[in-house]
This record gives sequence, structure tokens and C-alpha cells, in this order.
Amino acid sequence: MSLPYREWNSYTLFFSAEYSQAYLKKCYRKLNIDQPDLKSFENCYPFMYYLEHGKLYYDQAEKSPLAIQPIMLFYGLVHLIKACILTVAPDYPETTSVLAHGVSTRKRKKQQYSFTEDEVKFQKNGLFSLMSEKMFHMKQLEGEKATMGEILDLIPEMSGIILELKGKQIFQPVAKIEAKYSLPKSVLDQFHMTENRFKEFYQAKSAIPISFLPEDPQRIYFEANLSEVAEPIPLKYNLEDQHYSFPLNKGELYLFPELLLHYLLLYNLGMIARYETEWWSELIKMMPNEDYPLIQTFLHSTVKKGPYLIYQYLMNK
Repeated sequence: MSLPYREWNSYTLFFSAEYSQAYLKKCYRKLNIDQPDLKSFENCYPFMYYLEHGKLYYDQAEKSPLAIQPIMLFYGLVHLIKACILTVAPDYPETTSVLAHGVSTRKRKKQQYSFTEDEVKFQKNGLFSLMSEKMFHMKQLEGEKATMGEILDLIPEMSGIILELKGKQIFQPVAKIEAKYSLPKSVLDQFHMTENRFKEFYQAKSAIPISFLPEDPQRIYFEANLSEVAEPIPLKYNLEDQHYSFPLNKGELYLFPELLLHYLLLYNLGMIARYETEWWSELIKMMPNEDYPLIQTFLHSTVKKGPYLIYQYLMNK
């Protein structure tokens, strides 16, 4: 990406029908979609309106009290995601089934409820499955579940608060020296792997080619073009600290794009804010446990990170 990211100012170029139409036409031609000229003409205004509407929700979320912030942020992200889907599925929405959220939550326990232990279940139809398939080429997620704790452990901006609250290191920052990157060899203990096994593991999981440099007593050095893709999985970009980090929790969601993780968290928080008013209000007013600082930290982060992830996706197409 040639221009540095400047938050919402970076989106300004999309608020031109001429530019957006040319952008969509380029996307459709790359995918060999029929009638790219006609499709891009038809979709340039819906594309712009999705982005504009999303921005309005995020703007309002920043000004809103915490009690309704998750609702604003969820619908803001939904509109930005719909703009992304238009770049790969010009006929969206083809059916009403894709308009559902695509995930569901279990009935909430009234006693001893813990947000980190709460879970969401992936559905066959809806925005989550459509986004997973069309944007990230992931299939057969139906029936899978994820807990909020598992998801929070894969958000790099959560690493500081989780270390303070739980004493658990969830990410290892990646050091950069010129064109080289490195990790301390202490990551080998986290993964219970030898150095060679870890290198094989990283190369097998990486979304981009990784080449390792000669061995060093203290660190594992590698070269990679991290700007090749929107997200060089498994690495995640810590927007607050401005560096890449390596996730240390090798669970089921390890290779999930971060955009999906933000969607799942905001979906559940939005449902809680709307339908679990008593628990939600008590959490905000009484702050009884670790749930409050974790949720507040995530909401503070996702206000900036959601639009960043969307922009990275759009510009790396």
C-alpha cells in the first residue's frame, strides 16, 4: 500500500463515484466477472453508501455512552463489510438468507455469567458465512463455536490488559530491523517445539512466503513481504503499538482473519446491550469483575481497528 493509513481520511478517495466505479471494475475484471463495466456502474453508489453509512455509525459510536456503543459499532462494521462483499460478489444480496447475521448466541445464564466463557455459534447462512467464504475463501464453518475468551486472546491490542489481569502473554511482538524481522527463541517454549519444528509450522501456516535467515543464539530471524496481503496470517498488526505480533494461543481460531474476530465480538456485545439490559447495566455501573475492563478495552480498540482492517482489505485487492 503506497499511502500511509490516516484513519477515515484514507477513505476519502472512495467518496467519488468515478473513482469507486473504476475501482470496482478493476476488482471484477481481476475475478473474470461478466459485464464488469455494467456491474461496476450499478454498484458504485451502493458501495459508497455502505462506506458512508458505516462511517456515520463509527462517528456516533465515538460520541455515544458505553451502554449503546456495541450496537453502533456492530452496525458500522456490518455496513463496511457489505462494501467489501460488493468487491467480490457484484450481485449481493442475491437472496434474503444472506441478510441474516450468520451467528447465534446461547441463552444467557442469569447467575454467575461470565462474558469470556460465553460463546457464539456459526450458522449456515448469513453475513458471517458469506463474508468468510467470499472475502477469505473459508468454507464449512457451520456448527462451529467460539468463546469470547478465545477470540479476545487473538486481538493484539488486548495483550496488555490480559497480561495485567490474567498474567497471560497472548502475543509476542515481532522486532524489525531494516528488511528483517525476528522473534525471541522464548516462543519455542510457548509452542513446545524445537526451532526447526517451529519454522516448519510457521511456513505451513503463513499466508505469505517466509524465508528464515541463518541461526542466531538468541533470536529467530526471517524475511517476508508483510505488505503483500491485507493480513499476513498468523501475524497480526497491533495498531495501537504500531508493530506486528505473533499470536501465542494455537487454538481453533488461530488462522481466522481478524475482521471475523471483531465481527463475532461485536455481534455478541450488541446482542447483550440490546437484550440483556439488566446484566449489561450492572456490569457498566458496578464493574464487578474482569469482564468490564476487557470489554471496555476491546471497544476502545475496535473503534479504530475495524475501519483499519476494512481499509487494508480494500487496498490489497
